Amino acid sequence: MKLSGRVAIVTGGSRGIGRAVVCALAREGARVAFVYHSAGQAADELIAELKGEGHEVVAFQCDVRSKNAADQVVEDVLKKWEKIDILVNNAGVIRDTLLATMSEEHWNEVIATNLNGVFNFCQAVTRTMMSQRYGRMINVSSVAADFGNPGQSNYAASKGGVDGFTRCVATELAKRNITVNAVAPGFIETDMTVAVRSAAGDQIVKHIPARRLGKPEDVAHAVVFLASEESAYITGQVLRVDGGLTLGGF
Repeated sequence: MKLSGRVAIVTGGSRGIGRAVVCALAREGARVAFVYHSAGQAADELIAELKGEGHEVVAFQCDVRSKNAADQVVEDVLKKWEKIDILVNNAGVIRDTLLATMSEEHWNEVIATNLNGVFNFCQAVTRTMMSQRYGRMINVSSVAADFGNPGQSNYAASKGGVDGFTRCVATELAKRNITVNAVAPGFIETDMTVAVRSAAGDQIVKHIPARRLGKPEDVAHAVVFLASEESAYITGQVLRVDGGLTLGGF
C-alpha cells in the first residue's frame, strides 16, 4: 500500500472528487481526516463505508473560508494522529454568471472558498510539515484557470490564483522535503458540473480526445500519485486531468 502509515487531510471530502480522493487515500493505507461544509449525511455514509472496510477515517464540519476553523481542524488531527503528511485542498464552489450581472457576493464567495480556503489549510499545516521535514500538498485547480469560459470569471480567477500560489509555495518548501502540486480536472462527472454538462450536452464529449467525461476516480488516482513517494522529485506542477481536452483549447 503506497500510503501506509501516512496521515491525510482532505477538504471538501464528502462528495464528488473529494469523496473519491478520500476513498483512494484510505484504500492505499492512509489515515484520512476529511472536511465537509453542509453534506453531513454524505459524510456519515462515507465514514460508515470506509470503516466497514477497516480503514481509519474521521470527518470534521468546517467552513474552509475561516482561518480559525482550518487551524482547529489541523490541531484536532494532530491531537488524534500526531502528524500530518498529506493535504488535499479540494473544497470549491461555482457561481457562474456573466460579469455584467455578477454580484459582489458571488465573486467573494468563490474567491473565499476556492482560493482563501487553500491558503488557510496550507498555512495551517506548514509548520508541522516543516518540522517533520516531510509533506505533500495537493491543490485541486481546474483547466478553467488557463482556458476562459464565459460566465466563469470568478471561478477562473480563483483557480488561476491556486496555480500561482502552488508554484510559489513549492519554491518556499522544497528544501524541507515538502512538495506542492496541483491537479487541474477537465469535465468530470460530479454534482457540481451538472449545470454545465446539461447546457452543453453531447458537444462537450466531441471536444475531448478521450471521447468521454472524466470520473472522480480519474482525478483521485492522480492525487494518490502526487501524495506518494514516487512523486518525490515533482513539485510546483499543475497536472491536467482532462482526457486531452485542453490540447486544442475549448
